[in-house]
Amino acid sequence: MTDKNTFTLVNPQNGNLAFKLFSFDDNSSFDHIQRLNYYTLIWVQKGNGKIKVDFSEFDFTEGQLLAFAPYQPFMLQDNPEISGITIQFHPDFFCIIKHHQEVACNGILFNNIYDPPYVNIDEIAKSTFNMVLENIKIEMQNPALAQYELLTSYLKIFLITASRLKKEQQPKEKSQVQENSAPFILQNLKNFIELHFKTKHSASDYADLLNISSKALATMTKNHFNKTLTNLIAERIIIEAKRELYLTNKPVKEIAYELGYDDEHYFSRFFKNNADVSPQLYRETVGFARGV
Repeated sequence: MTDKNTFTLVNPQNGNLAFKLFSFDDNSSFDHIQRLNYYTLIWVQKGNGKIKVDFSEFDFTEGQLLAFAPYQPFMLQDNPEISGITIQFHPDFFCIIKHHQEVACNGILFNNIYDPPYVNIDEIAKSTFNMVLENIKIEMQNPALAQYELLTSYLKIFLITASRLKKEQQPKEKSQVQENSAPFILQNLKNFIELHFKTKHSASDYADLLNISSKALATMTKNHFNKTLTNLIAERIIIEAKRELYLTNKPVKEIAYELGYDDEHYFSRFFKNNADVSPQLYRETVGFARGV
């Protein structure tokens, strides 16, 4: 289905959105909390404002690409006079976790708990994006043999270009302790969360590992990541839970146990509080049960 500014591909098996490309010239699509069961990329070409996403708020400006994973809550605030282009796609159409070796955007563009959810688009990327988007529009207006393969190829180019750019823009980690030890401590914190998120769930656990007071670590984390340490730990656990729900048919009880939760019901409440849906509903609308 297409009109002048909207190009939509529907999954014929269930009638749900598979892929969508549309232009917007105001904030009406994003001025309330979004909890969508597909990936969303918003290229802001004009205007600025604030993004409310997960537990944090960030400023955004024109020339940035905003990226959100399925069921990640977000909204654009303050400025109704924004315009740009949006791409949305369901994991059934293209699952970035399954195709991580090909596009390497998981943990960079999406599901990145340490960096703001945007990338600054330079002139080279802008040219690539415009070329890709025009090709997508042409293909969706005149579908032919192997349409899915061609569209996913264009999508991969878009994702790889954005991921490379974001990786280049990430601050280089400091390898040595400097006068201000915060970068060194926070890099160690990131490493410790990756190593221990399945077994250590409290902020005090990480303060002990870093030999720093909980209060000092909390202040440092909030100032640098714009999130509390508790939020960071919870987000990392949820990302892993989502990955298991995406890719496997493991029972929720087994996933909970592997993530350090003996009580399946407690884990399900924790997941729902952080992802806004139950693990089972997440699986049914996004993961293994629908997109093998």
